[in-house]
Amino acid sequence: MQDAYQSLILPDVQQMLQEEDLAGLAAFCKVVHPAAVAEILEELDDPQIWLILDQAELPLRVEIFEYISLRRQTLLVETLDSTRLSNLLEWMSADDRVDLLSEMSEGHREEVLRLIARAERNDIRKLLSYDEDSAGSIMTTEYASLPANITVRDALAQLRQQAPNSETIYYVYILNEERRLEGFISLRELILAKPETRLSDIMQRDVIRFRVSEQREVVAQELARYNFIALPIVDENDRLVGIVTHDDALDVVQEEATEDAYLQGAVAPLRDTYEETPFLTILWKRGIWLLFLSIVALMNAHVIDHYRQSTGGGEPIALGLSGLTTLILLFLPLVMASGGNAGSQSATLFIRMFALQPTDTKGSPDDSISRALIMREFFIGLCLGVALASLDFCVAWLWFGRTVNESAAIATTVVAVVILGTSAGTLLPLMLRRLGMDPAIMSNPLIAAMVDVLGVVIFYEIATLFLS
Repeated sequence: MQDAYQSLILPDVQQMLQEEDLAGLAAFCKVVHPAAVAEILEELDDPQIWLILDQAELPLRVEIFEYISLRRQTLLVETLDSTRLSNLLEWMSADDRVDLLSEMSEGHREEVLRLIARAERNDIRKLLSYDEDSAGSIMTTEYASLPANITVRDALAQLRQQAPNSETIYYVYILNEERRLEGFISLRELILAKPETRLSDIMQRDVIRFRVSEQREVVAQELARYNFIALPIVDENDRLVGIVTHDDALDVVQEEATEDAYLQGAVAPLRDTYEETPFLTILWKRGIWLLFLSIVALMNAHVIDHYRQSTGGGEPIALGLSGLTTLILLFLPLVMASGGNAGSQSATLFIRMFALQPTDTKGSPDDSISRALIMREFFIGLCLGVALASLDFCVAWLWFGRTVNESAAIATTVVAVVILGTSAGTLLPLMLRRLGMDPAIMSNPLIAAMVDVLGVVIFYEIATLFLS
């Protein structure tokens, strides 16, 4: 639905901005779902975003803001004055607020923390101190809790007071005076119980809980396993310090799946989405893996060269091979690996990007975005190809003792096949997405096989040209 919102509503929003129709912008924020509003706002400039957000009531403004990507949130708050920033942070949920503050520089973060009340400031510092892979980093401290010795009637009365400041009240945790977790009760059970019943008589005492230092991936898996809405997080003394809700667990599962997909495609995990990651960062995270894989492929060439020499005394004619065929025999694995690995990287990045940002039912991506992505991948392929070709030229010339022409043929072929691989890994998933098909059909092995076939043809043609 993202493309539908952007194509249908975005022009109207831009027109309202030009006409300074503040009432229309306020209605837009109020009528459209906050998540959809956030998607449209990310297409606008920062001043335009704040102009629209200022037309919404503060609670709704914060709700919309929390749906904006974390990277964009960080850029937006840099333009706020202290009063507006403190109001925004005080209304944000605890976990979203900590995520935003963790993206800021240490100096800026300390300035912001001084704007927040001391009690909340201490809570934020504690959440920021947890390891980013632990359960403490994704939990929220906004939960509902009650003592065990009160009646259902009193419990419901207290819940009404806690509800506005709680992430969820469906699970109510029963704590003793030292805030140790004794049990829990669901809101459904509270509503169905008799008003004079004490919580100690109906609460569930066998509570699945996790330490604050537990790996966040484990907590997310257990939350999915038991189909819970939230799981309690306790410290080393079994005191309740927070809860991990299903939406935070879903984010963890998605992040871990994305990281695994990147690693399987020989790409170092990206902190932001592919579209938000800077060009040089993409280049580095892909290039370091391609260089490593090229070294492995060069070792393959060394093994072939070793057995060729041991069989034929080092003379190509002893095996009945020409110089051209010998060159291709030695370095064809390198060429095929370079193109296939580059194509797999591009396909992995694009397939995962489409999986995280599904299109509407027609599956038609925006043409301008497609062109920008294609051009970006072309230049990435060119830069990666030049870097790998430089390494391969030096190794072929200095280590394998090939002539300058032979080394240049290898380097030129590597540039060509890497550009071919990145282009195939980009265009084929985009084409399938445009046709309304699942881009994952264009799997990495299939792209690698296609690039291998074309790589052989390119290597023969370029080698023939250089050695003729």
